[in-house]
Amino acid sequence: MAFELISLPYDSEALAPAISAETLSYHHGKHHKAYIDKTNAAIEGTDLAGKSLEDVIAAARGSNQGLFNNSAQSWNHGFYWHSLASSSTGPSGDLAAKIDEAFGSLDDLKAKLKDRGAGHFASGWVWLAEKGGKLSIEETHDGDTLVDQGFNPLLTIDVWEHAYYLDHQNARPSYLSAVVDGHLNWDFAADNLARGSAWTYPA
Repeated sequence: MAFELISLPYDSEALAPAISAETLSYHHGKHHKAYIDKTNAAIEGTDLAGKSLEDVIAAARGSNQGLFNNSAQSWNHGFYWHSLASSSTGPSGDLAAKIDEAFGSLDDLKAKLKDRGAGHFASGWVWLAEKGGKLSIEETHDGDTLVDQGFNPLLTIDVWEHAYYLDHQNARPSYLSAVVDGHLNWDFAADNLARGSAWTYPA
């Protein structure tokens, strides 16, 4: 069965003005779709056809860079859409406690996410992740992902230019402030933490 482009979990206007409907139409409908289509084309007729996207990523790492890039970007984008929400109420419970333990406070975590995202050289991803019961901020470059690296990703922020350029031009910090302060999906992060294992791309 071929992988499908997942639907956005909110209306295309839900993230504006931080992320406009126009940006989502290109980012989701063009970029993400292209990664899915290229992944499907690459695995058609191979022993990877019918495997989960996570299995495809793990099999391609280090052996097929083209397939790895497209499959990992397919997963990263699906996870990114769910990492965002129309409004952000903040974490509670175990997630809030672990954030305080690791970073001092939610405000400190937000500041660090913005700093790491703004300082990330070129394209990539900034993650809030859990490993061994501890939270950390991680970075991956280009199309790399955490899903097969022993981490439990909780949230991610896309820092490729196509994620923000139509709305913020080259001002990546403006995009990061808008997303981190107003649109991170802390309920999704809490669900990922409670599950204790990485989110899986819908079959």
